Amino acid sequence: MKRIERRLGRVPTFRNGPRVIDIDVLDLGGAVESGADPILPHPAMPERRFVLAPLAEIAPSWRHPVSGLTARQMLAKLPRRPFVRRLRQAG
Repeated sequence: MKRIERRLGRVPTFRNGPRVIDIDVLDLGGAVESGADPILPHPAMPERRFVLAPLAEIAPSWRHPVSGLTARQMLAKLPRRPFVRRLRQAG
């Protein structure tokens, strides 16, 4: 994934710094890993509306391997802001 990010223009800066592209593994077949990278499921997923909103749309039956909650259920627990807005498709 790092190689793909570099090909797409990502330049290493500092942790959580601005970047052109960021690819994360959210879940890998329900695996639960807390040791080395990647930590699975992605530890920040339940707190990120920009992750959960599209996930709820494209995989409505998916469940978090630890909590058992769907993306829609996790989304419902988050504050309304910051909000996520769908971009229009080109064409």
